[in-house]
Amino acid sequence: MPASRRRPSRRLHDDSPDTTEAFAHLAGLDEGRERDVLREEVVEAWLPVAHRIAVRFHNKGENVEDLRQVAAMGLLKAVNNYDPQRGRFEPYAVPTIRGELRRHFRDHMWDVHVPRRVQDLRNKVRLARRDLAQQPGGSQEPGVTAIATHTQLTEDEVRDGLKAIDGFSALSLDAGLLTTSSDDDTFSLAATLGAPDEAYDVITDREAAKAGLEHLPERERTILYLRFFEDMTQARIAEHFGISQMHVSRLIQTSCRRVREEATRDWEQNEHTQAA
Repeated sequence: MPASRRRPSRRLHDDSPDTTEAFAHLAGLDEGRERDVLREEVVEAWLPVAHRIAVRFHNKGENVEDLRQVAAMGLLKAVNNYDPQRGRFEPYAVPTIRGELRRHFRDHMWDVHVPRRVQDLRNKVRLARRDLAQQPGGSQEPGVTAIATHTQLTEDEVRDGLKAIDGFSALSLDAGLLTTSSDDDTFSLAATLGAPDEAYDVITDREAAKAGLEHLPERERTILYLRFFEDMTQARIAEHFGISQMHVSRLIQTSCRRVREEATRDWEQNEHTQAA
C-alpha cells in the first residue's frame, strides 16, 4: 500500500482524525523506521485532541504548554498500546490522556505531599461539594454529614478529604495576614513562626555545672554567684572578702576550671555508659 494512502486523513467537522487505516497498517509492522514514521504521523494527527483535553485542566495552576506536553505523552502511550481489534481509538485515547494529566497533578503539583488514598478522598469530596451546591436550594458550603451521605463515605473520611483540599497549594511564608479589618495592617506568616530559644542552652549549662558547683568550697561558690549572677565587679568582691582583686581573679579561674572538668567528666561517663 503506498505511503500516501496510509497517511491519516482529517475529518473536516471536528478535530478527531480518521486513522482507522493507519492503525490497521501500524499493527502489522515490526519495529523499525517505517513503523516509527507512521506512529509519528498518527500522534501528530491526534495532537489537537490531546491539546483540547489539556486545556480543560488549565485552571489547576499549571502552565498550559506544560499540560500539552503531558497530554502528548498520554497520547503516545495510547498509540503504543492501542489494539485496533478492540474498537475505535478515541474512546480508548481520551481516558488514557486524562489519566496521564491526573497522574501529573497527583505526583508533581501537590505542594504538601499526602497519601494517594487521601488524594482520592479530596477529589470525591470536591466533586460532592460542587454537586450539592448546584442542586436546587443547595448550600454553597454543604456540611460534613451531607457530603458523607452524598459520597457514601464516613464523616472521618470526609474530614480527611476537606483537609487535603488545602494541601494542594501551600501559602508562602511572605504572605501578608490581616491583623485588623484594615487592608494596610498586615504582617507576614513567617512572623508567626517560633524561633530557637537560647534559654534552653542556659538550662543545659546550668544543669551540667550544678554538680561541680556543689563540690566547691562555700567561699568560691559565693564568689561565682556574686560575679556571674549579681554582676559584681572583682574589685567589689575583693573588698567584700577582704582579699586582693588578683586573688579573686585566681579563685574565679580555678573554680570555673574545676566545674568545667567535672561537667566534662560526667558527660564522658554518660556517653560511655550509653555506648556500652
